[in-house]
Amino acid sequence: MLDAAATYEACRENFRWSIPATYNIGVDVCDRHCGPGGKGEHTALIVEDENGQVGRTSFARLKSLSNCLANALAGLGVGKGDRVGILLSQSLETALAHIATYKLGAVAVPLFTLFGPDGLEFRLADSGAKVLVTDMSQIDKIETIRDRLPDLKAVLAIGAKRAPKLVDFWAALMSASDAFEPVATLASDPAIIIYTSGTTGQPKGALHAHRVLLGHLPGVEFPHEFFPKQGDLFWTPADWAWIGGLFDVLLPALHHGVPVLAHRARKFDPDFAFGLMARHGVRNVFLPPTALKLMRQAGPPKTKPALRSVGSGGETLGAEILEWGKAALGVTINEFYGQTECNLVVGNCAGLMAVKPGSMGRAIPGHQVAIVDEAGQVLNAGQTGHIAVREGDPAMFLGYWNNPQGTAQKFAGDWMLSGDTGRQDEDGYFWFQGRADDVITSAGYRIGPGEIEDCLLKHPAVAMAAAIGVPDPLRTEIVKAFLVLKPDQRPADQAAQQALAESIKAFVRDRLAAHEYPRQVEFVDSLPLTATGKIMRKDLRALEAQRTKSGDR
Repeated sequence: MLDAAATYEACRENFRWSIPATYNIGVDVCDRHCGPGGKGEHTALIVEDENGQVGRTSFARLKSLSNCLANALAGLGVGKGDRVGILLSQSLETALAHIATYKLGAVAVPLFTLFGPDGLEFRLADSGAKVLVTDMSQIDKIETIRDRLPDLKAVLAIGAKRAPKLVDFWAALMSASDAFEPVATLASDPAIIIYTSGTTGQPKGALHAHRVLLGHLPGVEFPHEFFPKQGDLFWTPADWAWIGGLFDVLLPALHHGVPVLAHRARKFDPDFAFGLMARHGVRNVFLPPTALKLMRQAGPPKTKPALRSVGSGGETLGAEILEWGKAALGVTINEFYGQTECNLVVGNCAGLMAVKPGSMGRAIPGHQVAIVDEAGQVLNAGQTGHIAVREGDPAMFLGYWNNPQGTAQKFAGDWMLSGDTGRQDEDGYFWFQGRADDVITSAGYRIGPGEIEDCLLKHPAVAMAAAIGVPDPLRTEIVKAFLVLKPDQRPADQAAQQALAESIKAFVRDRLAAHEYPRQVEFVDSLPLTATGKIMRKDLRALEAQRTKSGDR
């Protein structure tokens, strides 16, 4: 843990990683709290359901239930290295599925519940998931693709009861023994695949080892003001299917024995969020920038929570949001930076150092971050280049699942390139400049255009498609699609054109996810292409920038 009494420089100088050879995330976040000297009766999870009912689960109960689930999964044929899809929102069952999977030495594949059939099919097929854990709200989507998933042997569903082709989650769990010996995994053994959108083609699965949790801890302790402290309680509206919800909140908190509040929200509501935090005495919260903007727009909170720390990441915060945070939340919002492949490597800690509005902060103790050129050579302060992390970082991915070429392209010399450009000032603060690739940042999500374009091309009216991000005051960017239509599909009038555009938006939203569909659609006669036929998205971005400058948008 970091030393709250030290200076930033001393924290960096004195920090030493302690990564044991044998390490298992499931044991660390659960069983460890139930060993000699402690029975694990303190609270691990607080779940408030959609009806306002609240349930509490102790670490001891978490251990017992996850052991039962591990035995149930083993009975379905899951063993070390097998992939387990987890298609659930924030819930007790989600935590159990992760912990049981890790204890088995299997590999978790978290999946966002708002993904459509196409988004789910690719991730389940690419990972070769053997079992899927989900609930009945997702079954219709799964049934439409299950015949195309030969590796998927069983679907464990909450509420399945006697449904054909499904295994009832709680029935299977409660009929299994709670005696289970966790697999003695190495810290370097695979633990999880988190899919991140690439710039071309389908998403890439970032494969992480068990050590990734230990690699995340400084990046949680630092921006959350030397977390944990007595009385801490953590919550985030970010879904646990994303690295921000899972490794920035749930698992680090459980590692430290700090309870986590879970709530399955269909849509973020600022007033409800304020009330939820106040009602449960939340002290630590990760709020994505879009959530902060919505809370600011909603006006002064009716109920003000007693927060100790607020972290935010995914988009750069400005002075205005920081000042609002101090007034409305009572704390300085500490911005941090990372990505799915290597997360929480840069951040702020207002209790330790000055926060410069607009800056992502300084390298978090334990992580070596620099600005490098294309060849991986470190640049001087003030120069713009690639934001990069030194190879060998315990938070760094093992590589892209089944994609060695993509993995190799991620590195230059001894450095992993983030795909973002920036600069570092004389004081060591990092400043985000822009993306070095075509990734779209919308409401905290990093979205690759490739998957969107592939989906657009499945629409019967579309001949060619390009997707870019365009500025948006709330989401930072939204997805815009430029489409060349097939000759026989061109609308006859404006009304027909508008109807077709809405049809295409819905087509993508239903097949991928609500955050990925194009909120703007423009029909064009042609797209800018390279000599080899690749779409020149930078030209489309330049076109949009020119329109904005001239007021034509």
